[in-house]
Amino acid sequence: MASSNINRVVMTGNLTADPELRSLPSGTSVCKLRIASNTRRRNGSTGEWEDKPNYFNVTVWGAQGENAARYLTKGRPVAIDGRLEWREWEAEDGSKRQAIDIIAETVQFLGSAREGGPTGGGGGFSAGAGAGDAPIDGQDFEQPVPIASGGMQTGDDEVPF
Repeated sequence: MASSNINRVVMTGNLTADPELRSLPSGTSVCKLRIASNTRRRNGSTGEWEDKPNYFNVTVWGAQGENAARYLTKGRPVAIDGRLEWREWEAEDGSKRQAIDIIAETVQFLGSAREGGPTGGGGGFSAGAGAGDAPIDGQDFEQPVPIASGGMQTGDDEVPF
């Protein structure tokens, strides 16, 4: 039985710079984006949740790249669906360099242009973006649970089953 590999990336983030559009000699458009997406982790020493931004290079080809360059600006939230591509090259000093890029198949513009653009409310990567990755504290997901006496209680330890 032959095995099958899957190379798929789906992520949301905010643009860290305005898109860069260029055309190849063949006439094909290529747009370069750089996005930041938070990872939320619990700090081992303090026990507090902390956001760690991760930065990704994204390439968008053709008409979709032209639209991204036309309508997106720094700070704008986007959703990317695509694949990873690894590349290697030799730098001018002779050292080998490597990078992993996201080749976007679709780019979805999130929010409105006024929310994410330089003239709108959040011109850069905001802490609110990606805040749903993990709870700030464990009580974020606790819901009141009805108990037989008609009162309400919270917490997993007190669930009646």
